[in-house]
Amino acid sequence: MKMKIEMEIRGGTKMMRKRMVLTVLVLLFGAAVQAAAAKDKGETGEAGRPLPVKKIQAEQAFEGRTGTFVIKDLHSGDTYVYNRERAETPFTPESTFKVANALIGLQNGAVRDEYDVKRWDGTIREFESWNRDHTLGSAMRESAIWYYQALARDIGAEHMQQGLDSLSYGNRDLSGGIDRFWLDSTLKITAMEQVDFLEKLVREQLPLDRPVMKTVKRMMIQEEGDTYTLYGKTGTRLSDYGLGWYVGFLTGEKRSYVFAANLEGSGTEAKAAVTGILKSHGLLPLQ
Repeated sequence: MKMKIEMEIRGGTKMMRKRMVLTVLVLLFGAAVQAAAAKDKGETGEAGRPLPVKKIQAEQAFEGRTGTFVIKDLHSGDTYVYNRERAETPFTPESTFKVANALIGLQNGAVRDEYDVKRWDGTIREFESWNRDHTLGSAMRESAIWYYQALARDIGAEHMQQGLDSLSYGNRDLSGGIDRFWLDSTLKITAMEQVDFLEKLVREQLPLDRPVMKTVKRMMIQEEGDTYTLYGKTGTRLSDYGLGWYVGFLTGEKRSYVFAANLEGSGTEAKAAVTGILKSHGLLPLQ
């Protein structure tokens, strides 16, 4: 009887060990599956959190095109730069200048608010969406150049120069003409300078009235989620589609980021590259 009990105990112990080993293997397999799933979803940070900007990889998003991408974490102060040489090279801002143009126009009273209408002059232009009346806000969203050219004329060279100087916007050169200087002309700005400018806008630290900054930020909204808002503006050199910009910022409940990118292509392509980078690194949607 004693021997039988001892054998049963030994047998039970072996069975428990087998079950423990099996349980451990199941847990390890489950962890591996979860890790693989997270990788497929682009969740590269711990526990699904965004990856620190210093670990971002951007080259693949440009698909062989020459370009640059700069992003700054406004919480940590960390900045990631892809292709620093190009990031420090000045280019014409193209339609990304609409952000500064709107700020200067509102501050100087050349335009009342985002609903201020300018009538279409009947000239057929490059894009159908431009061929109608526009407001300051709709012209920002549709990137209707003619509206912002008219706004620049209303601002005038003297006040525009004062505005560029106060914003420290690029090389501040408007000698190319009051309604052309930002379009493949004399005004130049780097991606690094775009980030500095937009950081001050996000923080509302530009030397402007706060309602002015809030209005322009509102006009830049491109995507909203429960926990984040994406703001942005594209720009394209229309003469050859050889320069595309996408600049903006991403704000969340706990973290905010400012970014700027340009490449040899269109603004649409620059935007696709940026959103691809943000999504693949767990930054969009921002939790």
